[in-house]
Amino acid sequence: MKRIFLLSIFLMVFLAACQSKPAEIAGDKIAVDGGTYTSVNADELNAMLKNKDFVFINVHIPFEGNIAGTDLSIAYDQITDPVNLTQLPVDKNAKIVLYCRSGRMSEIAAEALIKQGYTNIWDLAGGMVAWEQAGYELEQQ
Repeated sequence: MKRIFLLSIFLMVFLAACQSKPAEIAGDKIAVDGGTYTSVNADELNAMLKNKDFVFINVHIPFEGNIAGTDLSIAYDQITDPVNLTQLPVDKNAKIVLYCRSGRMSEIAAEALIKQGYTNIWDLAGGMVAWEQAGYELEQQ
């Protein structure tokens, strides 16, 4: 009886350890005036999208497609306009992920949001170009 009890305890611990948890994505911290944002590659973003817990924004102009799961399209150079700020989370600690076609527009938008006091900004390094090069598709609308 004692062996069965110990075996069942071992089995429960083993099974609990085998349960998959969402991968923790660290990304690369990019220092800018006023704070930092996190840069992720296409594979990291793909993993993040499986357990999406962020506002996902395409900041590229003109429109050249979306990554599936995109919540908003806001031009990178207008992201801090008062009307556009009302579309963003009120909580400045909320996670926001930005992307554009090549990565430059989203870097500019990330810096602008950091200057506005946002603290949890993420950016797709290389943008949609890197996304497609990694074998992922874009949605055309």
